Amino acid sequence: MHFRKYLLLLICSFGLIGYLGAQNSFRRIDTTMKVGKVGYRLTCSNKNPEKNTASISPVGFDKNMREFSFEIKGRVSRAEVDDVNRDGYPDLVFYTYTNDSIPRGNVVAISSEKNESVAPIFLPDIYDDPKLRVGYKGNDEYFLMEGTLIRRFPVYPAEGTPAPPTSGTLMRQIQYIVVPGERGAKFKAARSYEYTKQ
Repeated sequence: MHFRKYLLLLICSFGLIGYLGAQNSFRRIDTTMKVGKVGYRLTCSNKNPEKNTASISPVGFDKNMREFSFEIKGRVSRAEVDDVNRDGYPDLVFYTYTNDSIPRGNVVAISSEKNESVAPIFLPDIYDDPKLRVGYKGNDEYFLMEGTLIRRFPVYPAEGTPAPPTSGTLMRQIQYIVVPGERGAKFKAARSYEYTKQ
């Protein structure tokens, strides 16, 4: 009898730890990232799984450049600073995720305009690309590498059930570069390849 109570208590403890771990994966964001003396402070409460307000304070910019805020869909997971448009000024890139049953990521990118103002860099919807969207069902992972944006996700067959990638899963990796667009700068897929997750 005592053993069953102990086992039940142990299972409940692990369940609570798992729940708290999931909650902590989207804690409040308050981070300052700089390249030299110039960069950005990003804050977001991450309270609402559907939408939040991101606030950005440029650091080391022209004195007329003030903090600004805007609404985002989902919650911020993390942020990075790099010169993604290769103009010699630091840009802010952060990643948001929705609370859907299948996590889908998005990228919010802000470019520095000579450290005097900022402008958005748009990421096209993957469903607009007939080649890259094949097998896409979420579980995105993003990061910057040598000034380019990398997106990685599992590739599923048409009848496949989306699940977190495991060893042996077919993955697609896309490398994006920044190019001029009709509404301003945008990310463009420069190359992609597939590999098996080890």
